[in-house]
Amino acid sequence: MSGHSKWNNIKNKKEKSDSQRAKIFTKIGREIAVAVKAGGPDPANNAKLKDVIAKAKSLNVPNDNIDRSIKKAAGDGDGSNYESITYEGYGPSGVAVIVETLTDNRNRTASSMRHYFDKFGGNLGQVGCVGFMFDKKGIIIIDNEEKEIDEETLMMQALDAGAADFVAEDSYFEISTEPDDFTAVCDALEADGYKFASAQVENVPQTTVTLTGEDDIKNMNKLIDALEEDDDVQDIYHNWEENE
Repeated sequence: MSGHSKWNNIKNKKEKSDSQRAKIFTKIGREIAVAVKAGGPDPANNAKLKDVIAKAKSLNVPNDNIDRSIKKAAGDGDGSNYESITYEGYGPSGVAVIVETLTDNRNRTASSMRHYFDKFGGNLGQVGCVGFMFDKKGIIIIDNEEKEIDEETLMMQALDAGAADFVAEDSYFEISTEPDDFTAVCDALEADGYKFASAQVENVPQTTVTLTGEDDIKNMNKLIDALEEDDDVQDIYHNWEENE
């Protein structure tokens, strides 16, 4: 996933229709519920919840929605018990794909995952079959399309806060952290007044592959679309270097 295509993906996600945004809000609410049940409703004492809140804010989830989801989960208003399951497999021409899900029915989800991969020219593999091709990193994206942010200042603030790397592109900045440092870096930059276009701990591919066949490109896009539409799917990672 190249930086430029990632930025396009972020903008596309923010520009989705109301119905698609409602689906994103629902998925975030599910993540919040799982985090609250695992570690409590106070983000100051629950690092996972704090990370999910940062992700929710970067996706423009309203604060009221976030607060409601936390209170609902804390009061056990949501009776569903969601299980976190990660699937790994190959897309067309061997593209490595990781799919993170939250599900209350593992048989349904496993069947759906197998169907998507088979239908669009790939195959579902065993856990670990592609995971070694990715590194866990905290990734923070800050929009600079208006050219209002001073690169040098932001870079120093990010590195001082504990960031591992800083990359400047024409219209955005990408800050990467070790997973354990992600929350502290987010907090520091938020305190400095920065707003995030995207902020979460991700699976980042060590190397990328390109697709040249028209059918492979179509099928890879269809696979991603199908996975994004599935209510059980939270996040999708792959090592396809998308063309602009």
